[in-house]
Amino acid sequence: MKLLSQLGMCLMAASLSVGCAKKATEATETKQPIKKEAPAPKAEASKPAAKKVIQNGSPLAIGAALVSADVKMKNIDGKELSIKDSVGEKGTLVIFTCNACPWVKKWEDRIAAVSNDYAKKGIGVIAINSNDPSRYEEDSYEEMKKRSEKLKLQFPYVVDGTSEVARAFGASKTPEVFLFDANNKLVYHGAVDDNAADAATVKQNYLKDALEAVSTGAKVPLAETKALGCSIKWRS
Repeated sequence: MKLLSQLGMCLMAASLSVGCAKKATEATETKQPIKKEAPAPKAEASKPAAKKVIQNGSPLAIGAALVSADVKMKNIDGKELSIKDSVGEKGTLVIFTCNACPWVKKWEDRIAAVSNDYAKKGIGVIAINSNDPSRYEEDSYEEMKKRSEKLKLQFPYVVDGTSEVARAFGASKTPEVFLFDANNKLVYHGAVDDNAADAATVKQNYLKDALEAVSTGAKVPLAETKALGCSIKWRS
């Protein structure tokens, strides 16, 4: 009997020990914080891409063919003209210019005089304003009319409404000139002369010398110079 009593007490103790351990385990599990799964990161709201202004690349190489010849541009008389409409029998002068640039203002009288002169000698001439007038009001269409009248330009002065013609030429400055021969091949590119500030002290008339050569069928003495001026104010 004593043995059975002791055995019963042992079984009871073991049962209580197992029960306590179970309760302790349950208590521990209950106290442990439940880990919540982190929410998936929200996708960034798509932002509208900033409007990118594509600028020009390298200028046309000497010997390159005339480009963008068929693009219509608004002339100061309201008519739509292309470079092709201005091609001359002996050659064609394309001038990228504007109204606001200080460099243009220094050279504009000389540009007008030499261009008007050679327009009578078989050279087609067209001046192109590729600048965005929202940058400088002085580059507006109305101001172009006034500038043409003031300078007595005897050739078209047109608006490159998208700046795409300037980009196609690889122009980057105002003023910047491109002279093509009778076969529409580029024979001179660059500046007007070697002294924008003072016409009286000019030693090399790059453009005039090139125009003379083209109009007489001679070789252009200096095919390329560095274009100096203001950067083109690109339209977007």
